Amino acid sequence: MNVIMMFPINTTVFSMFSFAARLDNLSQHCNLNANNALLVLIDKEQTRRIGMSKYWRLSFAVICTFVLACTSLLAEDRLKVLIVTGQNNHNWKENSPIIKWILEDSERFTVDMSVTPESAPNAPRPPKGTLTPEQKKEYEVKMTEWKEKKAGIEKASEEGWKTWHPKFSDYDVVLSDYNGKLWPDEIRADFVQYVQNGGGLVIVHAADNSFSEWVEYNEMIGVGGWGGRNEKSGPMIRWKDGKVVFDTTPGAGGTHGKQHEFLVETRDAEHPIMKGLPAKWKHATDELYSKLRGPAKNLAVLATSFADPAQNGTGENEPIFMTIAYGEGRVFHTVLGHGAVAMAGLGFQVTLVRGTEWAATGKVTVAKPDPKNLSADKAAIREIPASVLEKK
Repeated sequence: MNVIMMFPINTTVFSMFSFAARLDNLSQHCNLNANNALLVLIDKEQTRRIGMSKYWRLSFAVICTFVLACTSLLAEDRLKVLIVTGQNNHNWKENSPIIKWILEDSERFTVDMSVTPESAPNAPRPPKGTLTPEQKKEYEVKMTEWKEKKAGIEKASEEGWKTWHPKFSDYDVVLSDYNGKLWPDEIRADFVQYVQNGGGLVIVHAADNSFSEWVEYNEMIGVGGWGGRNEKSGPMIRWKDGKVVFDTTPGAGGTHGKQHEFLVETRDAEHPIMKGLPAKWKHATDELYSKLRGPAKNLAVLATSFADPAQNGTGENEPIFMTIAYGEGRVFHTVLGHGAVAMAGLGFQVTLVRGTEWAATGKVTVAKPDPKNLSADKAAIREIPASVLEKK
């Protein structure tokens, strides 16, 4: 009986190493199939002729060479992603590894993470009402401990910011899972230049809360929330009568109702990110960001969700996926992804992978994860491995 070994390989690499296959008349047993795979057939007659030990040593050497060459080629073919993280009002220590897993599991990306210096924790909240002497003493102890911890972290962070300087230009796309301290001037200038010159950018959930005072960043993300944003920051985006409408009504930018499942409705079915996805599909439990405000320049809405007043929503169709052109760069902005529950949603994973590839290349070729289970009736879930969740 024949034993068949199949290893993916590039035809150029095969021709480079074909001399090894010809040794001991192995060439007659090697062949490239239509899927660009090397087939090595081992039969009893061949092993008797050259000897089992010699044959296996030779086969092992050739196969290892092929595998190493193929691994190198596959790695070179993948897009390079840099996740910027390290500060967030969400659990970045859990969320960023999940994002990394989703992208790498698609087999389209290699992913690095750049972690900024740590931010100091928020001050402990005092108990409500009139404090008893015991409560007052306990709170004072907590405040003292917090002040000491805060001072230590701020000192370390001050030094850390002097050395934190990711090289954005080494990557095809930068993904921000960051909401925290304003980056130093030099880093911001490098980042603006990177996107202007064609670097891709992906904004996930609370990353659109960041940097309300940074003009260029707000132009990149289109709209954002919180951080003091208001009508001076720009309009809100509404979807009415099949088109985007800018709402300049005064008020704070950024709100959301209760976390719940909600329908996502495609508004640009021909865009590469959305093409082939259902017209409507239910997303896993998440925050539905609403009343986001910003410059909204060169912005297109790909999908919206209705913010149901029954869930403390606005009663408006709020933008869920957006693309923004900034210089030569492409930006994909998703408001989804509050935490692990939301990120387990198949729709989040599918659109994150597609949006990241599009931001990097302007095209979508990736087929994993498969969106076929998306439906309007039930939120499709693709479980996150326990090993990923344990990294927090």
